[in-house]
Amino acid sequence: MNIYISGSLAYDRIMTFPGYFADHILPSKIHVLNVCFNINGLVEKFGGTAGNIAYTLSLLQESPWIVATAGDDFERYERWLRHHGLRTQWIKRIAGVLTAGAYITTDQNDNQITAFNPGAMAFPADLPPLNDGAHSTLVHIGPGNKTDMSELARRCRSGGVPFVFDPGQSLNIWSGEEIAEAVDGALCFISNDYELSHFLKLTNWQLSDLASRVEMIITTQGPEGSLLQVREDKIFIPAVTPTEVVDPTGAGDAYRAGLLKGLAMKQEPTVCCHMGSVAASFAVEHHGTQEHHFHWKAFCDRFEKHFGYKVPEGA
Repeated sequence: MNIYISGSLAYDRIMTFPGYFADHILPSKIHVLNVCFNINGLVEKFGGTAGNIAYTLSLLQESPWIVATAGDDFERYERWLRHHGLRTQWIKRIAGVLTAGAYITTDQNDNQITAFNPGAMAFPADLPPLNDGAHSTLVHIGPGNKTDMSELARRCRSGGVPFVFDPGQSLNIWSGEEIAEAVDGALCFISNDYELSHFLKLTNWQLSDLASRVEMIITTQGPEGSLLQVREDKIFIPAVTPTEVVDPTGAGDAYRAGLLKGLAMKQEPTVCCHMGSVAASFAVEHHGTQEHHFHWKAFCDRFEKHFGYKVPEGA
């Protein structure tokens, strides 16, 4: 199966402040804020929704195409992706700009101040033809360039290609009419609790309106698990217990990779969500969003241990 992952590619630049932001921000002077935090150092990680999802899919024995844009500084990230068997043909390089970057400073209370530079993500990608006539196709439309998201959804609908719509942090760039049109006809709408509430408010829809327009709705709830809805039927999906919780940051993207693997194997929705839950459990055991590693056997063993049945063979 051809799997296309559309979304962002970014460098996450993570800094730790050995103090407390509250000690240096004066409420009476917030209107003329001018502060500097001396950090302990900077760690750079590969990130972005498209990169994170594709990375975990590579651990699940898939080799998806990434559909995104990148800047002049993308070379080391590209080497990493290719090392893991990921296809970079549809990553468009934008000259004269940097790859998107998140600059995250965390204090000793785990408060965060983040600056995000969209960089190359501000430019639309070159979109691939979605149906080669020889292979079935699955598309994940994740938070990234709005033009890409909208056009991919339109192409999927017109070509009868199943797609997962994952608005994530892009919700603030859409009008209600725009995103309602983009979502229509999706195989799956996936978000967390907050994003779902924001989406419903933005579109002025009830949950039933969304359920009538997509085949399934998945709402992730962090360590509480996730909720699968197919029309009126709702099924709770428990979270899989990791060996230890180190960093939950990449769990959502890993869940999506497990879900996509299940969909590519043509599994039932519940099985796909179980696979997502297992993939997420590996991600939280490591710092960063592309630091975890596992083999297919380890994935299948954890799946069977937690859910009590084997991963079904693909259709």
